[in-house]
Amino acid sequence: MSYMLLIHEPVGQRATRTEAEGRAAYAAMVAFGERLAAEGRLKAVESLAGLDGAVRVSHASGQARALDGPFAEAKEMIGGFFLLQNVNREQAIALAHECPAAQWCTVEVRALAPCFDESHA
Repeated sequence: MSYMLLIHEPVGQRATRTEAEGRAAYAAMVAFGERLAAEGRLKAVESLAGLDGAVRVSHASGQARALDGPFAEAKEMIGGFFLLQNVNREQAIALAHECPAAQWCTVEVRALAPCFDESHA
């Protein structure tokens, strides 16, 4: 089965680190991803840029809308993800605990499933 580890980080957290601290955090995440890949449990991984260049698109009430970031109401942002494969729920949760980002962020574990299928809830 496939699971996603979503990295929820506080907005502005990156700006509190020195460049060396940021590089060290990134290196720890890269090493974690390389380990998962070597074990055959990583399907994809990406780090996401901050909210400054983000855009939110919606068509609420039939009206097209695009809102440029940063988003004042945002307290967290998705900082990146690990898309896991060949793992069960318990293994995905264990890997979330091992993820270096769990030391400074929240790591959300989600099963991949069609939006109409709640059997993995």
